[in-house]
Amino acid sequence: MNDRLLNGRRAVVTGAGSGIGAAIALAYARAGADLLLADIDRARLDDTARRCREAGGRVETAVGDEAVANQAIDACVAAFGGIDILVNNAGMLTQSRCADMPTAMWDDMLRVDLRSVFLCARRAVAHMAAQRWGRVINVASQLGIKGGVELCHYAAAKAGVIGFTKSLALEMAPANVLVNAIAPGPIATPLVDGISADWKRAKEASLPLGRFGRVEEVAPTAVLLASDPGGNLYVGQTLGPNSGDVMP
Repeated sequence: MNDRLLNGRRAVVTGAGSGIGAAIALAYARAGADLLLADIDRARLDDTARRCREAGGRVETAVGDEAVANQAIDACVAAFGGIDILVNNAGMLTQSRCADMPTAMWDDMLRVDLRSVFLCARRAVAHMAAQRWGRVINVASQLGIKGGVELCHYAAAKAGVIGFTKSLALEMAPANVLVNAIAPGPIATPLVDGISADWKRAKEASLPLGRFGRVEEVAPTAVLLASDPGGNLYVGQTLGPNSGDVMP
């Protein structure tokens, strides 16, 4: 098997400082991609960048919240001459019953988990369409399909990501820009640290596989979707490495 599936491709990965984003960035570096990595946490981002460089990748970084979207895309184009792959992975996770949820919590979730996806994609697809090759990979969640107790804001944002993915896929496929989503199940990442232990125990017990996934088990799906020819027929799809939590 060719372990340089993304050789020479230029990729932006948001939320690359930890968790799934860091795992995807490292997998892309090993597959030969040039990387622009973005995150709000400078220390974590620098650590991911270091590991990617050690794996042989050329790496630039951008630090900021969703407002960094245009900067990250433009920085990739400036550093590497273009952009081929965008992985929209930036996200947050908080917990509250709907009846008790402050409006600010709802707004923050949609801003980070949905609005940022739109901003980055809008900037990137123009470059991709001009070169008639591109891949946009949006990280959603299985909760965007099935919902989740005390996570209505998160589920709503991720359902929005899935709907956005399908719509953008229809718009961009004629330009050979393929847009897809990954909807992981519960994964052992720093993102879930703020969720209650009771919730996590109950979720783990409900999974057919009987355990949460690991980030290195999600990253290969992002490599597949970005690769040629492996990802060439995926258009508007939502792939689910989810321990059996959702079976469409």
